[in-house]
Amino acid sequence: MTAAVVAVPEVMRMITPARIGAYRVERLLGTGSFATVWLAYDPALADRVAVKVLAENWSHDLRVRERFLDEARLLRRLDDDRLVRVHAVGELPDGRPYAVLAWADGGSLRDRLARGPLPVGRALTVLDEIAAGVAVLHRHRVVHRDLTPSNVLFHSAPGGDRVLVADLGLAKALASASGLTARAGTPGYMAPEQDDPLAVVDTRADVFGLGRLGLRLLGRERPPGGAADGRTAGSRLRAGVPAAVDTVLRTATAVRPADRYPDADAFRQALRRAVAGVPTGDDARRASRPRLVSAVAAVAWRSPSPPRVRRTRSAPPRPVRWAAAGR
Repeated sequence: MTAAVVAVPEVMRMITPARIGAYRVERLLGTGSFATVWLAYDPALADRVAVKVLAENWSHDLRVRERFLDEARLLRRLDDDRLVRVHAVGELPDGRPYAVLAWADGGSLRDRLARGPLPVGRALTVLDEIAAGVAVLHRHRVVHRDLTPSNVLFHSAPGGDRVLVADLGLAKALASASGLTARAGTPGYMAPEQDDPLAVVDTRADVFGLGRLGLRLLGRERPPGGAADGRTAGSRLRAGVPAAVDTVLRTATAVRPADRYPDADAFRQALRRAVAGVPTGDDARRASRPRLVSAVAAVAWRSPSPPRVRRTRSAPPRPVRWAAAGR
C-alpha cells in the first residue's frame, strides 16, 4: 500500500474533525490513495503530532487495514532518528485505524523541489542522508519499495533540518518479499523488477530508487518517468556535481539488479567516494563486499573545506554537508 502524502488543493473541501481520539485536530496536512494525514495537538506531550488515518473507502479491506497497521508497528520497532517515529495507534468509532506520528514540520522533499532545485552541496547532503535512512531499513532486512520525494520529510533540529524516510506502507520483510506480492511502487522511481510479477524484490530495488532520487536532486531536468534507467547521451547532471557522481547514479539505476550496488550502505559509500574524488571500482557493488568502511571510504567523511572535528562517541553524528560549485 502507498499512502504518500500530497499537497491538498485549496478547492478541495474536507470536513475537519474536531478530535481524533485524544488529539485535537488543527488542519489537514495531506491526503493520499490510502490515508489522510492531519496536524493535531497532543495534550499529553504538549506538542503537535501528525495523525495518519486510513481512508474510509479502504476501511473494510482487511489486507489494506493490516498493512496500514504493519507500517506503524514497523516504525515503532525500528525507532530510529532517520525514520518517522510512531507515538501511538488507535481506532476511530467507525473502526478505521490511525497512527500518531512525529510531525515533520519542514515538509517533504517534493514540496521543496516544487520551489526549485536545491543547491548542489545541499542536494548531495540530502541524498546522503536519505541513503543513511534506507540503510537502517536494510540492516533490519526491510525493503521500502517506494522511495519518492513525497516520502522524504524534513524535521527542524538544532544545526539544521533532519532528513527522515517515511511512508513504509510498501515495506516488506525480505523473508516474505517475493514475486507473489502485488505490483507496487511509483512510476519513475520504481525498479523495473517491481513491475514483474515473478521477480524477487530485495534491497537493490531501493538502490534503484535512491539513484532516481539522485537524478531528481542533481539532474539538469527531471528524469522522464517512462525511462527504465535514465541513460542518455552527454552529462545528465548539473554544473558543480562531481563527474564521478554520474557513474554512481548510472550503477544504481542499472536495469539488472545484479549490476547495482547491493544495498543502501554500499550506495552511500560509493557516493561519498565520488564526491571526495576517490576512484570507484566494480568491487564497490559486489554483494560480497557490501560495507565499504575502509580508510578510503573514510576520506569521503571529510568536507572539502573545513577540518574534521573530533567528537565523543555519545554525540550523534552531524550530517555531512558537501561544498560544491553552483551553490
